[in-house]
Amino acid sequence: MSVSRTSLSGTALSRTFLARAAVAGGVAASAVLLLAGTASAHVSVQPVGQAAKGGYATVNVKVPNERDNASTVKVEVDFPTDHPLASVMAQPVPGWKVEVTKAKLAKPLELHGKKIDQAVAKVTWTADGSKIGPGQFQQFPLSLGKLPEDTDTLVLKAIQTYDNNEVVRWIEEPKEGAAEPESPAPVLKLSAAADDHHGAAAGAGPAADDKAGHDDKAGAHEETAAATSDTAARVLGVVGILVGVAGIAFGVLAGRRRSA
Repeated sequence: MSVSRTSLSGTALSRTFLARAAVAGGVAASAVLLLAGTASAHVSVQPVGQAAKGGYATVNVKVPNERDNASTVKVEVDFPTDHPLASVMAQPVPGWKVEVTKAKLAKPLELHGKKIDQAVAKVTWTADGSKIGPGQFQQFPLSLGKLPEDTDTLVLKAIQTYDNNEVVRWIEEPKEGAAEPESPAPVLKLSAAADDHHGAAAGAGPAADDKAGHDDKAGAHEETAAATSDTAARVLGVVGILVGVAGIAFGVLAGRRRSA
């Protein structure tokens, strides 16, 4: 009779342990996914290849939707006035209207042997039959140049508008050595200029927009593949946690059975 009670008690304890282990595994898995999602849920600017000082570059403005009850319908990107860009060209994105706004410069720039007294101040994308829904992101390709040679970064402040009229301002400039701000502005990092002082994409620019378009598509495929790989890695990490918890639980259960 006592053996039966001992066995029953061991079985009940084992079931309780397994239940708690399952809950702990679920909490750990949720934490992994939540932290991973939070770390990447902001507007960013990513070069396709290199963005070398003094040259031209193709970049993607990546806009994720971080709301589960609203869709993004407008994106504005402001360009710095202390390092003006004379040429900013937007690749058409289906379902979106794009507007490039220029401003007069206090000090004219020289581009291809010509004096330029205006530079791009802002690019605005407005939904026209499309939206960025919950759990989605959209890339907006741009051709930029001539990139400045006297700075390592370009801060492109962004404003994201949702269809419920909520506005998120990604305008806080990250500071080296400090924690990432709550609403960081997109930052384009510039690589060292090439030997010819025209940057890694010296052959790019207005005359090479067709090639830039192909590069944008390739970059989009690479971005999608990277996102898929990142998601797979996170899923595998969560599965690993759950398998580890299950393994511990099985070992404890087996040990209790031997003791019984």
